[in-house]
Amino acid sequence: MASKTREITIKESKGIFNLIKDKQISKSDYNFEGLSALRQLLNNEKARMLHVIKTQEPKSIYDLAKKLKRNFKSVVEDIKLLERFGFIELIKEKTKKRVRHKPEIAVDEIVIRVSV
Repeated sequence: MASKTREITIKESKGIFNLIKDKQISKSDYNFEGLSALRQLLNNEKARMLHVIKTQEPKSIYDLAKKLKRNFKSVVEDIKLLERFGFIELIKEKTKKRVRHKPEIAVDEIVIRVSV
């Protein structure tokens, strides 16, 4: 299977850093600016979440929250951000009474470029 890479570019402009739009993602998906946004996107909690998704393969977002021992609402917010940037995909699966969303890793590598 081919390696999937997500590329994030940060460019200095007039004394501030801004995220540069990836060709595959619409501009509206980048609703924040600068290095603080990148820190928010790639913090330790989200790294732990990606690791649990990859190694433990949770069946749903609820299952992921239980494995992480975190509040469900907080996990959903983090999942939405990771999905928006293409790090994970949510796979819809039908159960007897409802539809659940199974998180899966969508990338193998993250490349961050900083232009000054």
